[in-house]
Amino acid sequence: MKALVIGVVIIAVSVFMVLPQESYGLGWGADVLSFLRGAAPVIAAFIGLIAVFIGVADMKDRAEAKREEAEKKDIL
Repeated sequence: MKALVIGVVIIAVSVFMVLPQESYGLGWGADVLSFLRGAAPVIAAFIGLIAVFIGVADMKDRAEAKREEAEKKDIL
């Protein structure tokens, strides 16, 4: 329950930070958008890299499963 309350408080504070100054916010909205524009290509590259690693691991698992199936057939 404590984590839920802390999470809601953090979300409320972050919304307060990006609201315009005219509506009692800090006016950091433009800075947040600039950060997101700069971070988007880096995040996309990391996601792509993780997807490649997952694909390679999946291919290895499938090859190992085929090898085990072939060994089972040879034993029987």
